[in-house]
Amino acid sequence: MEERPPWDPEAWGSVEGRPAPRAARTGPSLSSVLNELPSAATLRYRGPGVLPWGSEEAEDEEAWRSMQTSADAALQEQLEPGASRELPWPMPARRAHRQRLARDRVAQGAGSTGAQWTRLIRRSKEKVREGLRSLQPWVWTLKRIGGQFGAGTESYFSLLRFLLLLNVLASVLTACMVLLPTWLEGTPPGPPAPNASSPCGSYNPGSHGLVPFATELFNLLSGEGFLEWSPLFYGFYPPRPHLAITYLCAAFAVGLLYLLLILHRSVSGLKQTLLAESEALTRYSHRVFSAWDFGLSGEVHVRLRQRLILYELQVELEEARVRRRAAVRTLGQQARLWSVRLLLNLVVLALLGAAFYGIYWATGATVGLQDKPLIQRTPVLKLVVDYLPSIFISVVNFVLPPVFKLIAPLEGYTRSRQIVFILLRTVSLRLVSLLVLLFSLWNEITCGGDAEDERCKTCGYNYKELPCWETRMGQEMYKLLLFDLLTGLAVILLYQFPRKLLCGLCPGALGRFARTQEFQVPDEVLGLIYAQTVVWVGSFFCPLLPLLNSVKFLLLFYLKKITLFSTCSPASRTFRASTVNFFFPLVLLLGLAISAVPVLYSIFLIPPSKLCGPFRGQSSIWVVIPASIRELPQTAQNVLFFLGTQAFAVPLLLISSILMAYTVALANSYGRLISELKRQIQTEAQNKVFLAQRAVALSSADRTL
Repeated sequence: MEERPPWDPEAWGSVEGRPAPRAARTGPSLSSVLNELPSAATLRYRGPGVLPWGSEEAEDEEAWRSMQTSADAALQEQLEPGASRELPWPMPARRAHRQRLARDRVAQGAGSTGAQWTRLIRRSKEKVREGLRSLQPWVWTLKRIGGQFGAGTESYFSLLRFLLLLNVLASVLTACMVLLPTWLEGTPPGPPAPNASSPCGSYNPGSHGLVPFATELFNLLSGEGFLEWSPLFYGFYPPRPHLAITYLCAAFAVGLLYLLLILHRSVSGLKQTLLAESEALTRYSHRVFSAWDFGLSGEVHVRLRQRLILYELQVELEEARVRRRAAVRTLGQQARLWSVRLLLNLVVLALLGAAFYGIYWATGATVGLQDKPLIQRTPVLKLVVDYLPSIFISVVNFVLPPVFKLIAPLEGYTRSRQIVFILLRTVSLRLVSLLVLLFSLWNEITCGGDAEDERCKTCGYNYKELPCWETRMGQEMYKLLLFDLLTGLAVILLYQFPRKLLCGLCPGALGRFARTQEFQVPDEVLGLIYAQTVVWVGSFFCPLLPLLNSVKFLLLFYLKKITLFSTCSPASRTFRASTVNFFFPLVLLLGLAISAVPVLYSIFLIPPSKLCGPFRGQSSIWVVIPASIRELPQTAQNVLFFLGTQAFAVPLLLISSILMAYTVALANSYGRLISELKRQIQTEAQNKVFLAQRAVALSSADRTL
């Protein structure tokens, strides 16, 4: 075999160390083409020594560098170990060549131990992530849902799985810090006996004697009777010093766990949202050319991936059409549109105000009617009165979200923006209605904030109507959670499945109308967030509420999955999943912040009940923390008390402000750099379009000649 001659730049001829240009050229010169590029209009001289685009020296210099780079690449290709088998050498020479290259590589890598450790750590992290991802439940189910019903529906089930994980972790933490210490220190005492001499009245929970089955069923639904004095509620736990500390620390630990996990999910969703919302990035090409997974095997997986890409393109095209329509509006049309938006928002505020007033009235009526003799003698009426706030909240949450859904398209926003506004209004309805309920209950507990009221003057709270107000709070949250589960089951079993059967039995237009059921992602997501917020509010007063919510979410996942595949059709209008991946955890954070307000208010300001709970006899729940600190050694006391002084808080605030200012400045600099890179990408795209047009024009001219 004849040996290939090595690359020799000298053979090409050179002038002053540079290759000579070609003797003959056809068409316009390179300098003229470069001067016509769209980016040439923005070029500036960077100094007197920099040559412009049109200079011949710059063109020759660029050609020389290109040829030298090609020569180096060709030589490197010959020296690659994978290409040694193609060299025209005997076998011993090729083996010696590979061994020499291997020794050189080992010698070169010996001095880069840090880089090797970095690669090892990175690969280990990737393997750990893959292992954790493989342990996640329902991975294939979520992929199937995303491929058949879109990424928005998949995000609902992903959020449901995330909330289930949160509740399971909270249940384990509560069991370890509250339930185990309660039984390890001895069997908890029974219900308190009636004590007429107590200044704060008496508290007699539980049922006495033979109780009918109907009464037991009503007690199960209302949290009274045998459930009132059980580990489910706050009043069951005895007043032991160590148990009081662990009870309060468990509440803070669970809240911190919720906060960290939701923040982690919000940050990961924010990255996806910023990437998807970037105007400079191509919206369609990366889905068309790089969204396909070539590792897919099986016809089912391929079809699911095709449907997922189809839904994403459908969302982008729909939103692009709305943006084009908004760009051509005149000033009069914009003024008319903003007037319509203002009027619609006033209507929304009026509806929300009426709903909140109704919830406040229902809560006050419940407290006033519970002591009526007729209500006490009739279990059904008593159950209806107990559930009156829950019923009113459920009716409001059932009626107003469809109204918000009808209002959103009239405002002229894109589909994703409509989803955001529907979510904001619905979450305002659900969370603020919960706050109104809590405000009504706190108004009854604290006698409207009047410490001189006859009902609250002796014990600091309304001991006559609410002798164990913490258990009453837990019962209200328990009833809200249970009623939400029952209404969800009723909708599935009494509405969605019969509607599906009706579409099979009734041909024609009626059957087609009954068949068009779509999975309403905003309503379903807000239902999850509302239920989780109820759990966050009630978990301090009902420690086993996260466990009950875990069972509820597990049941809800399979029921919603069966309903989705058996009764629902793919959504006619989809929306971007990256938006909801950030917005849903953000609403979760809002719900967590709202739920922290009543809990912290109860811990710091309201006196605990004198007849139940681990904090009985204390002036406030928080006082057990300073009392436990005083039992520590003096050095530990000084350190912990110093953390609560201004001498520690002020420097911490200053350092945090400096770090925040530095982070903001760094983010701004990165933002400017990203904007410049986006501008360069746009310019390069324009250059490529221009060069493609010139190439087509030149080829047409050559064919004409």
